[in-house]
Amino acid sequence: MTFSFAAASKSLGRWMPQTSPVTYSILAICCVMYALSFVITMKLSGGQGAGGGLMGLGGIATQVNYRLGASLPLAYDITQPWRFVTAIFLHGGLLHIGFNMWVLMDIGPMVEELYGSARYLFLYVATGVAGYLLSSSVGHLSVGASGSLLGLVGVLLAATTGRKNMAAQALRSALIRWLIYIAVLGFIFSGTDNYAHFGGVASGYVLGRLMPDRTPADMSEQRLANFLGWAAGTVIAVSFGFMVVNYLQNS
Repeated sequence: MTFSFAAASKSLGRWMPQTSPVTYSILAICCVMYALSFVITMKLSGGQGAGGGLMGLGGIATQVNYRLGASLPLAYDITQPWRFVTAIFLHGGLLHIGFNMWVLMDIGPMVEELYGSARYLFLYVATGVAGYLLSSSVGHLSVGASGSLLGLVGVLLAATTGRKNMAAQALRSALIRWLIYIAVLGFIFSGTDNYAHFGGVASGYVLGRLMPDRTPADMSEQRLANFLGWAAGTVIAVSFGFMVVNYLQNS
């Protein structure tokens, strides 16, 4: 963790978990944003919520996610590019966020340990943005962390490519099965953003091939890792700032 995002600042490190700090931070942001979205939805609907049935349980109103930063068709996202980032932390319902956060806690710590917290944060944001770039280019309105999560799957696929040991082969086989299951479910259930999924996986695989999955070998690699982490963190902070301004202006 000596090259991690948390270790870059002693004051920040004291307030963050010592293992997988970025994974837990992402989990916290997503849960807080879901709770905020749900409260606003309940207020707008007079306590009735946004949907019914199992799939609509804890549903968030489309207009709420729109105002809070959902990814829109590309013509709109180009004028408000912060939506590519904020959409990663928004969700459409209780099952949506529940499944995504389960996957995050399952594979996030693994990728964070391999690449370090700083580079992991960069990978998470970059693959999520890539997924929404592809999604918005075909006119989708979308929210959710699944593009980033499948980006992490793509990163792990790249990291295990060419490795002959049993652990790497077993992980790779499990990841491929996951991708098959997700692809099948994506075609069965309406509303699944398959374009964001594909964009996340593809960009994650490319970045995983380019980025070494080890501790930085020298000071230049360590500085680059910390730069990527702080750049991603800054992008998140600025995007949420624009989200707040947009929400207040359109109240």
